[in-house]
Amino acid sequence: MHMPPLPLTRDLVLIGGGHTHALLLRMWGMNPLPGARVTVINPGPTAPYSGMLPGFVAGHYERWELDIDLVKLARFAGARVILGAVQGIDSKNRTVHVPGRPPVAFDVASVNVGITSDMPTLPGFAEHAIPAKPLGPFAAQWAAYLDGTGPAAVTVIGGGVAGVELVMAMAHALKAKGRTAQVTLIDNAKALTATGEKAAATIRRTMDELGVDVIEGAEIDRITNDHVALKDGRIVPAGFVTGAAGARPYSWVADTELDLQDGFISVNGQLQSSDPAIFAAGDCAHLSENPRPKAGVYAVREAPILFKNLRAALGAGKMRRYAPQKDYLKLISLGGKSALGERLGTSFSGPLMWRWKNHIDQSFMNKFRNLPEMAQTALPAQHAAGLAETAGNKPMCGGCGAKVGRGALRSALSALPRSERPDVLSLPGDDAAVLTTGGTRQVMTSDHLRAVTDDPAMMTRIAAVHALGDIWAMGAAPQAATATLILPRMSADLQHRTMAEILATADDVMRQAGAEIVGGHSSMGDEMTIGFTLTGLCERDPITLSGARTQDALILTKPLGSGVIMAAEMAGMAKGEWVAQAFDQMVHPQGEAARLLADAHAMTDVTGFGLAGHLLGMCEASECGATLDLDAIPLMKGALELTRTGVRSTLFADNRVTAPDLPEGGKADLLFDPQTAGGLLAAVRAEHAHGICERLRAAGYPAVVIGQITETAGLQLS
Repeated sequence: MHMPPLPLTRDLVLIGGGHTHALLLRMWGMNPLPGARVTVINPGPTAPYSGMLPGFVAGHYERWELDIDLVKLARFAGARVILGAVQGIDSKNRTVHVPGRPPVAFDVASVNVGITSDMPTLPGFAEHAIPAKPLGPFAAQWAAYLDGTGPAAVTVIGGGVAGVELVMAMAHALKAKGRTAQVTLIDNAKALTATGEKAAATIRRTMDELGVDVIEGAEIDRITNDHVALKDGRIVPAGFVTGAAGARPYSWVADTELDLQDGFISVNGQLQSSDPAIFAAGDCAHLSENPRPKAGVYAVREAPILFKNLRAALGAGKMRRYAPQKDYLKLISLGGKSALGERLGTSFSGPLMWRWKNHIDQSFMNKFRNLPEMAQTALPAQHAAGLAETAGNKPMCGGCGAKVGRGALRSALSALPRSERPDVLSLPGDDAAVLTTGGTRQVMTSDHLRAVTDDPAMMTRIAAVHALGDIWAMGAAPQAATATLILPRMSADLQHRTMAEILATADDVMRQAGAEIVGGHSSMGDEMTIGFTLTGLCERDPITLSGARTQDALILTKPLGSGVIMAAEMAGMAKGEWVAQAFDQMVHPQGEAARLLADAHAMTDVTGFGLAGHLLGMCEASECGATLDLDAIPLMKGALELTRTGVRSTLFADNRVTAPDLPEGGKADLLFDPQTAGGLLAAVRAEHAHGICERLRAAGYPAVVIGQITETAGLQLS
């Protein structure tokens, strides 16, 4: 008897990928709550760890070492990821607002978005400076500045611990680069007021040894592209300016209607805000019962309490109180591989303290680099022959990676009788049928996808662009669409929320393409599947597979690699950055590309059968062959690296047999990678190819010429 997955009944939304939420997701992966659907919303696929920022700035760490990969972490936790910057919470309607997508509904929410050190009221800061928080943009700009040549001039605004750590790290890095540098720390009062006298004296001595000029009690008048002007008339040369003074909450927090303290979300001992369904942790929260300074140690120690209390709010267990420690060990980087440790007025400094700090930081990051491997479900002791081989040793892919192979599909279709209706045109191998009604030519197609992401809006966008590909590939204008949806088992409330996200997104994509949603069908199942049946109108003869001519140039409008990247993502092997970039490619509509390729002799979209399979279909229909320039074929970031490690999509083996004479291994294997919402492959006149590619690239498509049509049947590499 088939036992379907347990239904989903409550939505938990984690806003931000801060330290507390990162630890919570790891705990959730080890001990999930059945019935809870977890969503994490973050501006990007990674969340930087601020504790290692000074070490990165000084040159002790690579940039990647600072990042917690939220996509991998969410996969481990069974959570869906939404990449976008939150712009508001509607506590009355229980929704979170993210630009470019429908509102995200919640039963329980938690906020862990950190803070910003932006200085919007300081003249010139927005144009000529970069805040130290959020960390990502700062790290990128500092790396670019450090890689420059010639004399450097750096200014850090703010003389707290964060500011002095940064200024010492910058001075050390520039010295190590051999660049002459003027490095300045500016504070409008006295620097280092949060440390004891002994610790402050050690830090000041180190700054002096590193050549840092410390200006205290000075007000800044304005910032320009090459200097900081003080109100007393002094001019401080500055080609790179950063702000680390104080901490500001994000502006949208003020509109949440939650109780705030100095703009931060006020929480009680259970980390609940004034709305008991909304929690907050880390620097964006104010501990109303036990106020504490903004420090990562508190965010880390809040994680197990928040984990238990969110589960309690969802209906499992009892609330716990968070009792923050009164003091903690401050570990302050001193530029080089030396650090200062201070607690309860006592301080020690030197290389040993740096090694201790590095050990603590690396141990924290290793929690996310080395996620526990969850046990795979074993096959029954007794099973039918062939079960182990068919099941394989990895989960079935989503998207086009889950499709039936080209051979099985062609064999089944070939057994069907040819159409006898005069108004149905049978075209060799084309994915869309051509119908004629009263002189009007209409194309019709249907496609659906097993989900590659649990985000309904993202998956809908991918599925819609994918289905539209058949219409665009035939040179038709999208007309109407019906949706076919299978949702995993869930409560009525979650059904309503999920359907609302899907249909709002589908309507947006279809209307932008010139079509309209006119109906659909839905049912419940084990997992999410989204599909569309589409019609399109042809004002001219449809572009089919059978028109390719010898010496035509082959143009591809999107890079390859979505199959292998999605397969790796399911196995927790793909970097979140690669997954996010793959999604960006998959949701890129091809309508404008199709318009620019309207004079193509033959065209198809590259999807489940891979580039080789779809090109072979064009060659068979056109009774010709093709030569491919393997070096010219564009790839998604990470695709080749994953392929070389042996990652393959479920459909790869079936695709590979379509062209057994082509080489195996490396980049050649990606010719058989099943693409989801892939690019258009067009055969065009060779003399027009360069100009077409230029126009495609100007329109935002990474189009290139990848080969040419030949007289000799089959596929070859040049």
